[in-house]
Amino acid sequence: MTLSALAKFISGGFEALLAIPFIGGSIVFFTGYSALGIALVLHIITLLLTFVYRTAKTPSIIGIITSLIAGIPVIGWIMHTITAILLIVSAFADSRRG
Repeated sequence: MTLSALAKFISGGFEALLAIPFIGGSIVFFTGYSALGIALVLHIITLLLTFVYRTAKTPSIIGIITSLIAGIPVIGWIMHTITAILLIVSAFADSRRG
């Protein structure tokens, strides 16, 4: 498994946690929205690794966008869900590839 795939699994898992209704929102709210900052840093690191390993960049770019707009309650939930799915699917594809 490449480091890129591992980073996608980690950031995808964090996104999945934030996508859980009420729990994810509570995490974001009670951390003073710093959970979104943590997600942003994870996505930037993952994006940099996708350049090194030449894997799909789109899930990480969408993750960065999600981190920036996820403070909006329903939009955030939808975006976290989509991003988690894209990252985890991409991580599985990367792990099979190399």
